[in-house]
Amino acid sequence: MVEQQIRTWEVLDQDVLDLLYVVPREEFVPPAHRALAFSDMQLPLGEGERMWEPKLEARVLQELDVHRTDRVLEVGTGSGYLTALLELGDAARGWAKQAPYQAIVLGGSTQVLARAFLEQLEVGGRLFAVVGELPVMSARLVTCTGPGAYHTVDLFETVLAPLVNAEQSPRFRF
Repeated sequence: MVEQQIRTWEVLDQDVLDLLYVVPREEFVPPAHRALAFSDMQLPLGEGERMWEPKLEARVLQELDVHRTDRVLEVGTGSGYLTALLELGDAARGWAKQAPYQAIVLGGSTQVLARAFLEQLEVGGRLFAVVGELPVMSARLVTCTGPGAYHTVDLFETVLAPLVNAEQSPRFRF
């Protein structure tokens, strides 16, 4: 998996690669799909939820540059595998109670990136989110560069199921 899927997605950080060998992904996959744990596909978790492809999990870890001492908020945890790699409630619009965070990961897509997430990053903190609507969404890395200042990079295009309760784009009405 690491050589054929992960490295080809420009994941070269040795710490991330080592972590993929240490945390047993198959233990986070529903029993009916364990044989597919390392397949290059999203796996069904039930209730309409899906587990990300291994390459996406690895790329997000690398882009966020998470450290053991970082305070991380993961929204939409899915199987819990990414949570285990990163080290109960609805945080679809942020979780101010424990802020500020060094890293925030949204496990589902959002039409609009809620301002609350940006405000809950500490200076130097990073946020990963898939933003947009079908048919194309952008995997986005946002870094807080100073109080109220952010640098945004769109990393690649992808499609993810929407995050439950995520902020929606305003719709045109007559």
